[in-house]
Amino acid sequence: MKKHIDIKIHGRVQGVLFRVTSRIKARELNLHGWVRNEKDGTISMVAEGEDKDLRSFIEWCKYGPDTADVEKVDIDWREHTGEFNDFEIIR
Repeated sequence: MKKHIDIKIHGRVQGVLFRVTSRIKARELNLHGWVRNEKDGTISMVAEGEDKDLRSFIEWCKYGPDTADVEKVDIDWREHTGEFNDFEIIR
């Protein structure tokens, strides 16, 4: 069953290739949505796809790339919208 998640990642997550590697991982899992840096130093993401793939993505987000230091990951589950065709980096 397809679902939608909003993700907020806290820690040393900007300037460490988190957005690029999250896009690679999302595409591997056939997820659609976006990722962006926030002014407060966090990263926000929206992802849609199959429940099992979203859960794998969440597990990856808890660590991210080797250069990141993830302190906390907030997840908000929502209904699938189908509005995305790819997983993009928003600047």
